[in-house]
Amino acid sequence: MPLSPELAALLAPPAPDRLPLPPAAHPVPGARLVRGAVYAAFDGIRPLELDLWLPDEPHAPLPLIVYIHGGGWRTGTRTDMGPRLRHWDPSPFARLARAGFAVASLDYRLTGESAVHPAQLEDVTAALTWLHARADELGLDVGRTVAWGESAGAHLAALLALTTPVLGCIAWYGPTDLTTLPEQSRPGTYDATSRTTREALLIGAALDTAPDRARAASPVTYVTADAPPFLILHGTEDSLIPLAQSEQFSAALRQAGASVDFRPVPGADHAWAGLSDEDVERCFDTSLDFARTLASPPPLPT
Repeated sequence: MPLSPELAALLAPPAPDRLPLPPAAHPVPGARLVRGAVYAAFDGIRPLELDLWLPDEPHAPLPLIVYIHGGGWRTGTRTDMGPRLRHWDPSPFARLARAGFAVASLDYRLTGESAVHPAQLEDVTAALTWLHARADELGLDVGRTVAWGESAGAHLAALLALTTPVLGCIAWYGPTDLTTLPEQSRPGTYDATSRTTREALLIGAALDTAPDRARAASPVTYVTADAPPFLILHGTEDSLIPLAQSEQFSAALRQAGASVDFRPVPGADHAWAGLSDEDVERCFDTSLDFARTLASPPPLPT
């Protein structure tokens, strides 16, 4: 039985850019947390949420880091910047807020939710649209946005940076060309004919049967001279996503005339396994310095 227009309007999900924001918490001195703000409400799936970390006493519209978690597009949580940073106190997000950034850490649809590319890119793009719509309310300078992600999140951060205007991108050990990933992996470790690899689940087909889908889901496909600056960190001993992925991506950016700072991390496996705590801190600090340099406002004219 069809609904009346009045009932249909009443039952329709409210527009996320008009929903009240959750109350801010103060989990650590110097930082506020708006936890679980709904940024998208699609029919038939869970609402998508983000956490927004803010300095406790901002003095101007804030530069923004959009953070995208890893987990092979199948697992992961927006509260996590990777296993080696999971137990930091204060958390890496709180540290970024204390450094003067707003940090939006996002949910997105996972492949176990019958979501194939470009669903994940659509989600993170919707989050950026939501942040733009509420920038004045939240005190954000969205003109100074940096995308940052690790592993699968780095893949999405790179896609976001190459398809949406942002200042730059920080990519930690992410896949960037699904068409070359099998051949670059260690011999005998990757089955391109399988429909159950992380990448196959992302595109909805085995990589060797759907090269067009694999190309469409690869950040390297979208590299142009207009790409924003990239900082790419990748372990030299990565056994999950080969270092060659970042080497190839960095070369493509340079060839196009874009700016890229590619830093292989000696001795590091995926997710910074094998690194000392001090070296993990160094990766984080290098990334923060890159974001800070990009997002610093230009000097006032004299």
